[in-house]
Amino acid sequence: MKNRRTFLKTACKPIVLAAFGIPILEACSTEETPESSTSSGSQSQSTPKEPLQIDLTNSQFSDLEVVGGWINYRDEDLLLIRISTNEIRAFDNSCPHQGNRDRWTFDGSEFTCGYHNNSYSNSCSGSLTCYTTELEGTILTVNL
Repeated sequence: MKNRRTFLKTACKPIVLAAFGIPILEACSTEETPESSTSSGSQSQSTPKEPLQIDLTNSQFSDLEVVGGWINYRDEDLLLIRISTNEIRAFDNSCPHQGNRDRWTFDGSEFTCGYHNNSYSNSCSGSLTCYTTELEGTILTVNL
């Protein structure tokens, strides 16, 4: 029993360090300097984006002609859904779970991310970032 205890005391430390030490050290390291992350973060928060205007007569938006129609507008990272004849909602198409943007489905009331099947309501009180929109004729304005 004494030999086993001695073996475990001497052999386990290097094994544990090899198994857990390197990943922990790598996870704690960064190539980004604190100054660069602070300056870029504060700059993006203080600079509001211009409202986006979308011409719905473009064939790319034909799915929005009917109530319940929706599109994943990847050029601007938006999920767009027609709620009624005079309302279209716009959401950020970044999945709150892991940030994926390209594999969305919609069942009439919820968007589902195709990577992990997480579902999000089409109401502006859900987890997806909802932007205010204004629809005037065939021009949709999204305030980002």
